Amino acid sequence: MAGPDPTIIKFTKINLKPKKHRLGFSIIVGIIFLFLLLYFIAIAYPIFWMIVNSFKNTAAIFNDSWGLPKKWLFSNYKTAWEQGVSSYFVNSVIITIGTCILTVLVSALCAFGLTRFQIKGGKFLLLFISAGLMFSPQSSLIPLYELIQKMGIFDTYWALILTFTAYRIPLTVLLIRSFFLSIPKELEEAAYLDGATSLNVFTRIFLPISKPILFTGVILTAYYSWNEFLFSIIFIQTEELKPITSGLLVFKDALNTNWGVLMAGLVISALPLIIIFIMMQKYFIRGLADGSIKG
Repeated sequence: MAGPDPTIIKFTKINLKPKKHRLGFSIIVGIIFLFLLLYFIAIAYPIFWMIVNSFKNTAAIFNDSWGLPKKWLFSNYKTAWEQGVSSYFVNSVIITIGTCILTVLVSALCAFGLTRFQIKGGKFLLLFISAGLMFSPQSSLIPLYELIQKMGIFDTYWALILTFTAYRIPLTVLLIRSFFLSIPKELEEAAYLDGATSLNVFTRIFLPISKPILFTGVILTAYYSWNEFLFSIIFIQTEELKPITSGLLVFKDALNTNWGVLMAGLVISALPLIIIFIMMQKYFIRGLADGSIKG
């Protein structure tokens, strides 16, 4: 009696392995999806709770904080805006825009110099910049306060803009530098042959190509400067200059803790970053991916 065909046995063995791999892969994907779903719920639900309660009065928030409002008070947003959120909002916009422009510009110039020029001590300079990621802002609060006082910029926009810029430059330089390393040198060599200067190469070649990583730096810097709280309450004392993070504290007291209006103010303060991220998310994801190619 003839035995089984060896080709059939081989074919069966070959086909069994992919099924096991697919099953294991499906389980891993399911676990990852479940984790991301729980993570999304943990982040999204507090935001949903804040938005829902921004349409209630104080009594409704304490009596039924988890339910939908029986009467939607859209007037809370108007009251919050008129009571002072408008001025705090404008101050935050000025500080955030100034910080983003200064941080990205200085970081891009620094990254360009580190990647395209043979600077003596360049590796030490890069290590020195990277060390800035190790320092906590809270640890330098007292010397930074004295420095700002001596510079004469205390209680001005520049007190926050320069401080935020200093703390965001290390990470932004590393991201932009990694992206610049992936740009072919043939592009700048061709530009130099056409008579371009280093500044022309930087502005006409590097900056247009580097839009994804530049937008990534803008998003990360905006997120930090818009939400920063400690420096905002210490370096800015004038009511008219306070950003929205520290201004909402005074705003809360001025309204005798009207929680519905305060929630509306918090929603207003969160909207700009949400809108910016939605508009720039494709650049943000691409920038983080491209900026991590080379070190």
